[in-house]
Parts: sequence; C-alpha cells; structure tokens
Amino acid sequence: MSGEQAHECWRWPESNWVNPDVNWQEAQFVTVGVDVGSVSSQAVVMADGEMLAYGSLRTGFNSRESARRALDFAVEPLSGLPEERIDYVVGTGYGRVNVPMADRSLTEVACHARGAHFIYGPEVRTVLDVGGQDIKAIRCDEKGKVIDFILNDKCAAGTGRGMEVFADLVNVPIQDIGEWSFRIAEEPPAVSNTCVVYAKSEAVGLLRKGWGVEQVLAAYCSSTADYIHSVVERLGVTPEFAATGGMAKNRGVMERLMNRVGLEFMKTEWDPQLAGAIGAALFGRTLCQKWKKRKKAARA
Repeated sequence: MSGEQAHECWRWPESNWVNPDVNWQEAQFVTVGVDVGSVSSQAVVMADGEMLAYGSLRTGFNSRESARRALDFAVEPLSGLPEERIDYVVGTGYGRVNVPMADRSLTEVACHARGAHFIYGPEVRTVLDVGGQDIKAIRCDEKGKVIDFILNDKCAAGTGRGMEVFADLVNVPIQDIGEWSFRIAEEPPAVSNTCVVYAKSEAVGLLRKGWGVEQVLAAYCSSTADYIHSVVERLGVTPEFAATGGMAKNRGVMERLMNRVGLEFMKTEWDPQLAGAIGAALFGRTLCQKWKKRKKAARA
C-alpha cells in the first residue's frame, strides 16, 4: 500500500443520496438540518418530515465553507430545487454557530436525541453519540426530548478521531476496522491506555512484539468499548439503547460495548452519522408548523 493510500485510511467515504419516492414540489415545508462536526459534516433535506436527500463529507478547516459544501452536496442530485424553496434551516454540531444559511442553531444533544428517534423508532430512551472529539450519553422521552445527558472529558479517547489515528497507524480503512477486529482466534486483552497518544505507542509496541494487525485492532476496539461504557454507565442505560455518530458504524466497538451493557445493538437502514442533521431538519419542520399556527391565529 502506498504512503498516500495509507494516509487516506482515516477518511470515511463521502456520500450523498436522494429519495426517488419523495417529491419536494408537493411538500408544504422543505426543511434542512446542517450538522458541522469536528470531523465530518452532514446536511439533510426533508419534505414534510420525510427524508428527501442528504450529503455527508469531511469537515474542512472552515466551518462556514463546510456547511455550504455539505448542503450543496446534498441538493446536488435534486435537479431543480432552488434554495429559496427551502423554508427553514437549522444548524447544529461543533460548528453550528458558523452555518451561514441557518435560521437558527440548536445543540447537537437535542438534535441527536430527535434524530435517533427518527432513525431507530420512538421506543429509544438512551442515545449514545460518539462524535469526532467527544462522547455524549443522552436520556430522552417518547418524543425524543432530552431529559438528561452527560459528556466525556475533553479528550480524544474513545472518539472518532482516536479511531482515525489507529486506522492510519495500521493502514486499514476506517470503515473496515470493525470487521478486521473480529478476525482473531480469541479476544486479546484490551489496550491498557485510553489516551490516544499512549494507546498508539502501546499498539506500536505490540506490533513490534509480533501481534497481528487484527489483534491490535481488537485490543483497541475493546479498550474503546470499555471507555465508552464508563461514560454511559454514569448516566445509566435505559432500554431501548441506540447509537449515533460515526462510531455507531464500527461493529468492533459497538458489539463489544453491547456485551458490556447487556443489550442488543439496534440496527437501522439509515446512516447513524446523519442523526444530528436529521434531528435539526425535524426541528425546522416543527418551527415552521408553529409559525403557520401563529399566523393562522393572528388572522382569526
């Protein structure tokens, strides 16, 4: 593998999609959620609460440009959708205050809880969001409203950025780490350090001792699951338990975490990395509906 290819192992594939069964021209409200995270940015376009299109790409150095690129990427397959047809835009995520087209910004905690309900169903009561640089454990009600939440310390341990470092270290594409971590005869001991810097150093030492890449990845996924579990158990897990963010796509971490929690991993047809943008778009629709009701009442 070339040096350039190895360097690109940390990148999640960028993607966009449009729903051929939803016609935005027939919608009462077209709303957008733009989630600018520390690692990736997503834009979701909804027509009356139904998924119309989305775009997911890498966050650049400029949050404003990343927000614009994400929205342009999402609407690219939608031939003919003018931006003035978009009724409301909600920004969320790490760079939410720098979403130039946003009518309002909301916290990622609120948006991920709302988005998790859309993705997994209204039975969700605990939401784990593992982002690029932090971990959030959220408790919500049957409507996706946040009741309580906790955050990890300001450290990359257990986060998406930490997993990127390991993908780059062992030259395995980040989307394949989960699968590779199960290509082992037996589960190795977890990497003892949760700090990314020390864990990377420990992993290098294990590789030099003759450990296989799969064993090292299993040890790091296990360590990551342990750390995430230590955050989640501080809040307490109430079924049903769902995960959002990029780490939710890593079965090496999530299946090991579920074993510790004692629950089954909820599956979905949607990309869990879209949860924040989905929740933001849904909040946009609610705000449009409230505006319409106020306007109707004023006319009465």
